[in-house]
Amino acid sequence: MRSDARANRDKVLAAAEEIFGTAGADASTDDVARRAGVGIGTVFRHFPTKRDLLEATVVRHFEQLTEEVSGAGTTLDDALRRLISTGATKIALINRLVALDEFSAPAERASKALKAAVRARLREEQEAGVIRPDVTVEEVYLLVRALANVATTVDPSTVDRAVEVILDGLKIADRS
Repeated sequence: MRSDARANRDKVLAAAEEIFGTAGADASTDDVARRAGVGIGTVFRHFPTKRDLLEATVVRHFEQLTEEVSGAGTTLDDALRRLISTGATKIALINRLVALDEFSAPAERASKALKAAVRARLREEQEAGVIRPDVTVEEVYLLVRALANVATTVDPSTVDRAVEVILDGLKIADRS
């Protein structure tokens, strides 16, 4: 793919994530094109159907989160805050894809890679004695989903405080 075409594709996906994250997965591809600063033909050249655009947006979202979670210096705290702050977008996109048909293989692979990265980060901090050893990645995901589902409907400071409460509950109590 030419570099200008790749740049346009990236602009479209970034715009799609933003548009779908704020207006929901039913937002128009025209809105995505406008936000990306490209013509609607450019959007459809890269993504022939809206479903293709939604799927590519989900995959890109998961891949970026996986990279962030796996990054050196990233803590479980950092990872959970990021997952919660972007969770509403992810949930809206996934729900729309599932409503259209089954979850695609690329989206499924990207989802599993993210969960594996979160699991690895969790284990790393459990082995370091920071996080309780009895916490599972499924429990962490449940907490993330719960907060992500309400994050856009309550005061941000309440969400921040709830995140603090959850993070405190995951950590091993300081015995000093």
